[in-house]
Amino acid sequence: MESEQPKRTPSGRSRRRGLIYLILAVVGLAVVVGVGFAAQSGTAGTDPAASDASGQGSDEPLIDMARRIEGDPTALGATDAPVVIVEYSDYRCPFCAVFARDTMPLLVDEYVTNGQVRFEWRDLTVFGQQSIDAAVAGRAAGNQGLFWEYTDAIFKDAPERAHIDLPRERLLQIGRDVGVPDMARFESDLSDPALLKLVTDDTAEAQSIGATGTPLFLVNDTPITGAQPLAAFRQAIDRELEEAAK
Repeated sequence: MESEQPKRTPSGRSRRRGLIYLILAVVGLAVVVGVGFAAQSGTAGTDPAASDASGQGSDEPLIDMARRIEGDPTALGATDAPVVIVEYSDYRCPFCAVFARDTMPLLVDEYVTNGQVRFEWRDLTVFGQQSIDAAVAGRAAGNQGLFWEYTDAIFKDAPERAHIDLPRERLLQIGRDVGVPDMARFESDLSDPALLKLVTDDTAEAQSIGATGTPLFLVNDTPITGAQPLAAFRQAIDRELEEAAK
């Protein structure tokens, strides 16, 4: 099931460059202070206020990466929510799993269910072929309305400091465990080139804005790196909600 991709204009390309510089600055700051970016070593992060300061000096807004596609199985929340969190994630990333277990449920309860925030998933496959295969499996589960259940099942048992092993048989077993109704279709979809293209397109999008590690979040246009606690997201979300209310 192919998702509509946002169109890029010449002015959009210039704004994207601004976002690239901001993301690179945020990642660079994380490395300088010694916490590292998740794909490299650990739970890297940044104060959203510092991200905001890095983006000063231009009246032109950064490009909006939100898609807001009605019925998108990889998204949660209202399409017209004033704040969209885009997460670039890898199923084999231990810090993505920490976020999924510890922080995302709180964000959903506090902001998504009341229509203030929409959450959109993007695949950024950085840990080899199993990452790609798992991302396709997530999309295959999404074809049967179980994307988030499948994603949660992978992250629920993921180790905190290692990359989860996800061979094909385990991907199939997770499908059975979460109740995928048509397992024959699910197994066939694991080899669907259209689903693979969605995954590779997401990864290419992430790379085009300077993302090299996971997890990376864009709270509207504020980057947050790593498995940050709820307070870091609250700060960025509440600031965006205040701006939207003006």
